[in-house]
Amino acid sequence: MNKPAIPTQRLPELLRRMPKAELHIHIEGSLEPELIFEMARRNGVAIPYASVEELRRAYAFTNLQSFLDIYYAGASVLITERDFFDMAWAYLEKARGDNVVRAEIFFDPQTHTARGVEMETVINGLHRACEKAQTDLGVSASLILCFLRHLSEEEAFETLEQALPWRDKFIGVGLDSSEVGHPPEKFARVFARCRELGLHLVAHAGEEGPPAYVWTALDLLKVERVDHGVQSSKDPQLMRRLAQDRIPLTVCPLSNLKLCVFPKLQDHNLRQLLDAGLMATVNSDDPAYFGGYVNDNFLQTFEATGLSAQQAWQLANNSFEASFIPAQEKRKYREKLDEVFAEFGA
Repeated sequence: MNKPAIPTQRLPELLRRMPKAELHIHIEGSLEPELIFEMARRNGVAIPYASVEELRRAYAFTNLQSFLDIYYAGASVLITERDFFDMAWAYLEKARGDNVVRAEIFFDPQTHTARGVEMETVINGLHRACEKAQTDLGVSASLILCFLRHLSEEEAFETLEQALPWRDKFIGVGLDSSEVGHPPEKFARVFARCRELGLHLVAHAGEEGPPAYVWTALDLLKVERVDHGVQSSKDPQLMRRLAQDRIPLTVCPLSNLKLCVFPKLQDHNLRQLLDAGLMATVNSDDPAYFGGYVNDNFLQTFEATGLSAQQAWQLANNSFEASFIPAQEKRKYREKLDEVFAEFGA
């Protein structure tokens, strides 16, 4: 759909103002250093950094694993239901400020249950924040439980069983953590079980792993969305498949830059994905660690790559189309999106 012509100088304001959905956000990755120190103090947890500044300086990553090492250390301060609520609420307030109207939030229960935190504590704290966001902020938010792929499928099954008493408080399952060496097929049986349970299915694939991981996520796990997926551009046949089947990709540009997937933001392939007709979206991944929330991702990526207002509309529209909400809600959000573009084009 062609949108009204919008002057280039107004594009940053448009990117900030347009309503959008965020579909790739790890809630533990939104834990800012200030909140880490606050929780460490109130829970009596020792962390190996003397100050907020020292912790921020440690956020210099060379690849996914170097990030994950510090990510799991940060998560160690999360103990009580209040901690999980506070973490999610802090993210949701920032999301509202970025005009995110729908958030589908990943959480990693195994990171917490392995430390003796109860599944109920994790889910109830996060879910309470999602409910409060709807009433107080006007932000629709749901949870997606992720399995850690560096652990075994048996442990994923155990995690699923532990979570099922709270099945009404999460809408889907995902697959995250160290990608290379842990192909999607490792989790084919647990994903089949989740499909039987009526859960939505997503998986990280094609971030650092090869296009083959995207194929197996689609064909063996039968995912509805691919998280990241940027390596798909190396396989023309896969690109055609993703475009034809309208499989969404939840792309995270600043994360890709920070983890050295692309050497410079100018080199990012978001334009290539859009030009090939893929349903790409823009997301923040682990914003506390990767230098920005969703509007930062839009602003920096558009400045670096020269994407247009038309592509901004496409990305925001894609985010609603790719979300797990009813068609009626998607239409409502698209109408709001068109209103903002009409205002800017007037």
